[in-house]
Amino acid sequence: MLTKTTFKFLSDLSKNNNKDWFDKNKQRYIDAQNEIKSFLADWIATFGKKDTSIAHLEPKKCVFRIHRDIRFSKDKSPYKTNLGAYITKGGKNLNLAGYYLHIQPGACFFAAGNYMPMPEQLAKIRQEIDYNFVDFKKIIQAKKFNTNFGDLSTENKLIRPPKGYDESNEAIEYLKLKGFTIYKNLSDEEITSKDFVKNITDLCVTAMPFIDFLNNAVD
Repeated sequence: MLTKTTFKFLSDLSKNNNKDWFDKNKQRYIDAQNEIKSFLADWIATFGKKDTSIAHLEPKKCVFRIHRDIRFSKDKSPYKTNLGAYITKGGKNLNLAGYYLHIQPGACFFAAGNYMPMPEQLAKIRQEIDYNFVDFKKIIQAKKFNTNFGDLSTENKLIRPPKGYDESNEAIEYLKLKGFTIYKNLSDEEITSKDFVKNITDLCVTAMPFIDFLNNAVD
C-alpha cells in the first residue's frame, strides 16, 4: 500500500524544488518510487484478473518520470511535485486509452480515457461515437459509471462542430471533444487506505467498457 511517507516526500519537494535539495534527499525519492512500484504490482495483478490485456505490464514501465521538461516553460522548477502512473494494454508510451493515478498531497485523482488522441485516432473515435451513439450513451449513463465519474471532461472542447459533423447531430456535444476522459478526485486518506488496491480496481472495472469502446475505435 501507499503510505504517508511518500506524501511527506512530495510535500517537502514542493517546498524545496531544486537540485541541491533533491540530491540530498535522493534516497527518499528512491523509497517513494519503490513504494509506488510495489503498489502498481498489486494493482496490475488484481486488475489483470479482470482485464488480461494489462496483466503483463511491468510496474517500472507504468510510472512517469519526476523530472519536468522545462525547455518551453516559464516555470523552471526541475521536478514534478506529484507521482503519476498509467496503465494501458500497450504500455504508457503508446497513445491508447487507459487508467491513470495521480498522487499529490491534497490533489489526488483517478482518471481514465484517452487524454490527447492523435488526429487519426481522434477522427476514428468521433466516427465510432457517431455510428454507435446508443451504445456509447449506455456506457456513460450507466448508474455506477455516472455516480463515480459524472460526465466526460470538457477540457479543450471545440466551440463549433468538427469538420464533417452537423450541429443537429444528437452526439454533437461529445463529437466536439478533443479528448475523452473521466475523473474522480481522491483524498490522501483513500490513497493510503489498506483497501485502495481493491477500490481502484473497482473504479477500473467500472470504467472498463468506456476504455474498451475508445480502444476498439482505433484498433
